[in-house]
Amino acid sequence: MTNGRLALISNTKADSALTRQLLGTLTPALRATPKGQAIAKSLVGILRIGQPAPDFTLLTAASHAIALRSYRGKYVLVDFWASWCAPCRAENPNVVRAYETYKNRKFDVLSISIDTPEARAKWLKAVQDDKLPWTQVLDGVGPNRVAELYRVETVPQNFLLDPSGTIIAQNLRGEALQTALAQFVK
Repeated sequence: MTNGRLALISNTKADSALTRQLLGTLTPALRATPKGQAIAKSLVGILRIGQPAPDFTLLTAASHAIALRSYRGKYVLVDFWASWCAPCRAENPNVVRAYETYKNRKFDVLSISIDTPEARAKWLKAVQDDKLPWTQVLDGVGPNRVAELYRVETVPQNFLLDPSGTIIAQNLRGEALQTALAQFVK
């Protein structure tokens, strides 16, 4: 049961609230194990609703620097995706619909591809094929990647920020994205 509970907790990284809840059910002895300590450490940097989104600057497809702070004053969906990710590509029409509905109401999208620099041509083709009209950036490689800063381990993943840059929702897909935008963006 002990190893099973630790395995369950370590497999819930994407849901930090659930991970914290499960970690709280462990005895102090289990939390003191190397696995228990690793899980607790992994929770330290996880972004949560109500926290300010970390700023970053990346290059667009046209090699222009774009900083997240340049979106202040607008709601922005920071959308992590990849050209090779089938669920991401399936979600893109929902994001396009949201963008088209709310773009004139102080809402924007910033898509961050986790494609490798070697896959740049595939990334640009996916942007064109999926008709993604908003700013696109490639995260690149190395230890300073924005995906690591945001603790993105799987895609698709997104963060909805309010005009002050605070995270107000996460991982909105399909109708959940439309519902959240209808609630927040007036």
